Amino acid sequence: MRAIDIYRTAEFTDLILTDQPLPSPGAHQVLIKVLAAGVNRPDLMQRRGLYPPPPDASTVLGLEVAGTIEAIGSEVNEFKVGDPVCALLTGGGYAEYCLASACCCLPVPKGLSFIQAAAIPETFFTVWSNIFDRAKLQAGESLLVHGGTSGIGTTAIQLGKAFGSQVIVTAGSEEKCLYCLKLGADLAINYRQQDFVEAVMYHTNGKGVNVVLDIIGGDYLPRNLKCLAMDGRLQQIAIQHGGKSEINLASVLMKRLTIAGTTLRPRNDEFKAKIAQQLFAKVWPLLESGQLKPIIDSVFPLDQASQAHERMESSQHIGKIILEV
Repeated sequence: MRAIDIYRTAEFTDLILTDQPLPSPGAHQVLIKVLAAGVNRPDLMQRRGLYPPPPDASTVLGLEVAGTIEAIGSEVNEFKVGDPVCALLTGGGYAEYCLASACCCLPVPKGLSFIQAAAIPETFFTVWSNIFDRAKLQAGESLLVHGGTSGIGTTAIQLGKAFGSQVIVTAGSEEKCLYCLKLGADLAINYRQQDFVEAVMYHTNGKGVNVVLDIIGGDYLPRNLKCLAMDGRLQQIAIQHGGKSEINLASVLMKRLTIAGTTLRPRNDEFKAKIAQQLFAKVWPLLESGQLKPIIDSVFPLDQASQAHERMESSQHIGKIILEV
């Protein structure tokens, strides 16, 4: 099969198309004929050598795919050969075929293409797990999302609004802010022109927000805490500005704040299966009705994976970047 591999020298790193052996599914796995694969920032980090895959994961990049089931393991009963699925992976998605745990697969929502379906798993699993399971966001509460036009951001806007929350986002241009508002955000803050802390506090009449979903880290941490209301919850899911910061713990004590961090990729199948079940029960009907939709920025053929990464690195994208296989 064709698969993208990382070619690394002392001077540069590139993505190249290679021929690799066809994998064989284990007892609880399925083999997927990949038709589309999502591109995510962890892929960029792995390409740079900053995010090694888990010990039992494929070294091929790619954390989410959509396609049809080519073969099933001996203990798989919920799917059959030929079923259209999208799947959350620990790796291996940038290829013509990949392995996935059956419990991390979901049927392609009715009415969606494979390209749209490939944009779902990584962001929807991540957003659902963090803002609803861990941060316990409730209808009537408020949510601040950084990077409103990222795959995470466009998903969080839609899910937050669908389940009755007020959603505030930050983005880096007026064009991106306008897009977030059209998608349903109640307030979009251009962080290049405004202090997002001041804007959040003004919009909430000094109360602050109940939940912050942050992909930035670093210098954003103390500012996020200032944005939180009493009993507020910060969910840290990435650290694009680095992992170190300094905060005043007095504010954490006085406002009874909760700071939590998660990474999805290393979690076991049992944990991911529970998220999959919740998504299928509560989110799939909204995807199939058209109330929610994966936002696609651009589509590249598999052999242009490097250009897809360049598009993400430019930070000009709005929504998901997809590889078509």
